[in-house]
Amino acid sequence: MDAIFQLLADRGHWIDPGDGVPQLAHALQSAALARDACAGDHLIVASLLHDIGHMLEGIGCEHHEIVGATWLAHTFPPSITEPIRLHSDAKRYLFTTDPHFADSLSPASLNSLDFQGGRMTPAELATFKSNPHCSTALRLRHFDDHAKDPTKTTPPLDSWRPLLQRTREQ
Repeated sequence: MDAIFQLLADRGHWIDPGDGVPQLAHALQSAALARDACAGDHLIVASLLHDIGHMLEGIGCEHHEIVGATWLAHTFPPSITEPIRLHSDAKRYLFTTDPHFADSLSPASLNSLDFQGGRMTPAELATFKSNPHCSTALRLRHFDDHAKDPTKTTPPLDSWRPLLQRTREQ
């Protein structure tokens, strides 16, 4: 648990050039949006930690969702790590199925679609929809896409520690 908080503290200042928001601010905004939506403890934690792979591997890590979910799986249950692993696929799913989804993406998020696989094939759509964590990943994606406000005020990082500790024990 301490390693997670240390990583967020040490590398949270890293900025995705396309979004202009530090990683920690993005994480805190995502978690606050999930909390405000009464998303449940596990989705709130997933929202806070969904981009931790960027802080492990560097901004632009092509498979940050897999890197982050794999690292977090040593600490958290699949109800937290699987939506994290699927949040890039959720973007691809929405890009494929919703003709207006691309209009809501930041330039960086839109550009990353290429190396994430672009539009899903019919087989990929079916596989994604059949995953038991599909709906949670789609909700996480929503919080992710709306958590890029450089002026937004959020609760501080340490305020989330009790929630992470509680979900780790469940």
